[in-house]
Amino acid sequence: MALQFLQRLTGRDRTRTTNRQLGGVLAFVAGAVNAGGFLAVARYTSHMSGIISGIADDLALGSIGLAMAGLVALGAFVAGAATTALLINWGRHRQLHGKYALALLLEAGLLLLFGLLGANLHNFKALLVPTTVLLLCFIMGLQNAIITKISNAEIRTTHMTGVVTDLGIELGRLLYWNGQRDADDPMYVRANRDKMWIHATVLALFFSGGIVGALAFRSLGFSATIPLAALLATMATPALAGDLHRITQARLPR
Repeated sequence: MALQFLQRLTGRDRTRTTNRQLGGVLAFVAGAVNAGGFLAVARYTSHMSGIISGIADDLALGSIGLAMAGLVALGAFVAGAATTALLINWGRHRQLHGKYALALLLEAGLLLLFGLLGANLHNFKALLVPTTVLLLCFIMGLQNAIITKISNAEIRTTHMTGVVTDLGIELGRLLYWNGQRDADDPMYVRANRDKMWIHATVLALFFSGGIVGALAFRSLGFSATIPLAALLATMATPALAGDLHRITQARLPR
């Protein structure tokens, strides 16, 4: 039963329910990594708005070095998203059931690498801090593109600005007083409760992940990346194992 659930969670055949289940898990992971990453390098790496604004500020103030660093971080995020697109399209052309799981497994490996780099930050701070920032930006771009591709941009997991905005819009509709209008009136204002629920859920899981991630990194250090990586690998493995089995069976002599 659990194996079938995991296969559906990251498999090729998608439903709205599985998209939302995966999005919720990834929002939790993103919140944990974002909070833990801040404790590691004193920077949030999941939202590009602040980085782009920082680049503009640094250029205006003549801090060319800082501006270039921000530009490289932006490039790392874009590269992560592009990598997800490459992996998904590669898997789609080969008709893999685990085409989405490829990027999740890569993210799991990169989280372990983040933990390894973080454990040695104090010894090689000048080298590893910039490298860790770029790695985290790449991971965030990679993950955000996964759920964006799967859900056709309905769900985002690494930054909450759009989520909070959409939630506010639906709350405004919910609170709007329609007066004497009938529910079938074209001008009747109606909240999309389903949309409001998924945005509230994603926001709550991102926030919960941030709390858990911050507490875990404070108490366990960079070993806190291990359970996060294990979670992603556990979700990705069944679909990829099924593909490997099918490929092996197809190559066996008849």
